[in-house]
Order: sequence, then C-alpha cells, then structure tokens
Amino acid sequence: MKTKIAVLGAGRWGTHLVRNFASHPDAQLVAVVDSSRERLTQLKERLNLNDNVVLADNWQSIQSQIECDAVVIATPAVTHYSLIQDALQQGFHVLAEKPLTLDAAECQQLSDLARQQQRQLMVDHTYLFHPAVEQGKAVVQSGCLGELRYGYAARTNLGPVRQDVDALWDLAIHDIAIFNTWLGEQPVQVQATGRVWLQRQEGSVGAGLTNNVSQETANVTKPALDQSGDVGAGLTDNVSQETANVTKPALLEEHDLADFVYVILTYPTGFQAYIHLCWLNPDKQRRLGVVGSQGTLIFDEMQNDAPLTLQHGYFEQSGDVFTPAGLRREVIEIEHREPLAQVCDRFLQSIRDNQPVSVSSGWVAAQLVNILSCLSQSLQQGGTPIKVPQLAE
Repeated sequence: MKTKIAVLGAGRWGTHLVRNFASHPDAQLVAVVDSSRERLTQLKERLNLNDNVVLADNWQSIQSQIECDAVVIATPAVTHYSLIQDALQQGFHVLAEKPLTLDAAECQQLSDLARQQQRQLMVDHTYLFHPAVEQGKAVVQSGCLGELRYGYAARTNLGPVRQDVDALWDLAIHDIAIFNTWLGEQPVQVQATGRVWLQRQEGSVGAGLTNNVSQETANVTKPALDQSGDVGAGLTDNVSQETANVTKPALLEEHDLADFVYVILTYPTGFQAYIHLCWLNPDKQRRLGVVGSQGTLIFDEMQNDAPLTLQHGYFEQSGDVFTPAGLRREVIEIEHREPLAQVCDRFLQSIRDNQPVSVSSGWVAAQLVNILSCLSQSLQQGGTPIKVPQLAE
C-alpha cells in the first residue's frame, strides 16, 4: 500500500522533493501546497503531475478534502515549528527541510511530540545520505588517516540568497553534520565571525571585520604551549588562560543576515574544524577534508567522477629535516545514487517499519540547531568562543 504524501512548499528544494515522491513506487503524491498559484502551475507542467494531485495555496483549506499519511515541509525555517506541530497533532508523519526549527528547545519539543503521537519525524539532512559521506565515515573511523589533526571545509557560491536565515544557518549545517558524523562526536566549543553586505539592518556598522574608526580591542586566548615552550596545537590552555590584545571585530546587528561566515568547531578530542561559508562568491566550492598524520580524506562534490579521494602522505624525519613520503592519490569508490532520493526512500521505510531514522532524527536535528545557535551567539559577539551546552535526550 502506497504512503500518501502532501508537500508544503514548492520552491527550489520543494520542487526536488515533489519530483522524488511523485516518481517513487511506494508513494502517492496527493497534494502540493504553495502560496504562489503561478509556481504551482509551472510545477505541474514541468513535472507532468497527475491531475489527481491537489494544488492549493492554503494547507488548512484542503486537509479535510484529502487522504494523507505524511506531510513533507519545505517552507521557510521560521514557519516550521507551527506547521510540524500541527501535522504531528493531526496524526501525520513528517519529513522537514533543514533546519528543523531555529530553536533547539523547539526541536526537542517536536521530537517528544512525535514519540507521543507514535509518528515519525525525520529531517532532510541530505548530505548524511550522500554515498561519499557514508563511505567517508568508514574511512575516517578505520584509522587509516593516522592521528587526526584538523578539518577544513568551503561552501561558497553566487546564491541562492535567503531572506529567512543567514549564510551560517543556510550553509554551515551541512558541513557540521558531516564532521560530526565522520568524527562520531559533537563540538564542545564554537566560534564564528562574519560580514554582511546584501541585507544589512538600517544603520548597521557591518560585521566581522575591524572597525577602523574605533579600533576597539578585546582579549583572546593565546594558543597553548607544549612542554618545550613552543606554540602547540592552538587549543586553549585552560590552566594559564593567557591573553593578548587584538583588534575587536565589528559586531553584527540583531537582524543582519551575514553573507560570509567563518566558523571554528572544537571537539572533545581537541580536533578543530574550520569552515568558510559564503553565498555571494561565484567561485563555487563544496569541499571538505579531514587531515591526519598519514593523509587527508577529501570530499569534493564538484568532482563528479571522483568526489571522495584519499591523499596519502606523511613525513619522514632525519634530525631536523622533514621529508615528504608515501605520496599517492587514491580514489575511493562509491555508489552513484541521488542523496535526496535516499532521504525520501528512508522516510517511507521509517513509516512502514514505524522506526525512526537515527542518522537524521529530530534529536540529531536538535543537536545541530543547538550548535548553530551557539555559533550565532559567537557571531553576534564578534567571534567570542562559546561553550556548547549538552542537550538532555
């Protein structure tokens, strides 16, 4: 028996969700809801939707007219909480676009409500279903990279520019989710600085770069020293808490939507990940790496033929001389399948089995929103390190 699906939101990502569910053998698309009638008409023509699919500009008006098992929500993030809460209370299973909401406590409330209603709540963290990410987790956790040292990621493009959230909330969640999955842990401290050009609040100074007029200064933590007195791994020396004066970044105003954000994540093991995010850079990048003592694992989405590679290499030391050795590039074989199709398939399977999808549950979404909230706090404070509180499951 097919699962009857209604999709709320027919924008850029909602269109992809409609396409997948309309063609899935285990799903029956019964309705698509969007405030734009023109968009609905274009969508029907483009995807050649069946005439039985209800097209409506108001979800409440058609709920009593259709038979539905599950609701897929691809509307702006600020609308998610009320829509998901209503859907769960009506007895629908829910697949929601990321982020689940903009508040970690709300995410937890929705997860609890789904359990109470015995309904499945899944979040579309698409990259967690990418075959390169799934295979990359196995590579990292195999230990072949040696001692893990640091990670880096770049996610840039010229658009799309959102009006409901900034580049941090729109883009960072992907890379944070991948790092968390590959490392098998959550960051304990985060930092973020940024800049706003396109959607600045009236009267705002700017964001994330030096205010050359005031030249304000603030204390920042020095890198830790190793036993020999040399600068060590760049982590906080919690014993000495030595500080040095540096120029303070200008602060973002509350409603500024940052176009560029630079993120630092610190994990319990001391591993740090550095993420560059920007939606006004035409140099499109979708690249993430984990560096170890024996090599670097690279996920480069722009390399269609070989998105996952392992760059082997290490140093051989003779006295004070370090010589590169073992240099070779290995292409990691992966299955070629659409990640979003896997999301839709797993959602339908979770409904059939009445079991949550642990890799992308409401609880996972709450953890990611918790991290993003801390990053937003750091961004508003010009890059102040923020401890990430642990959520009670």
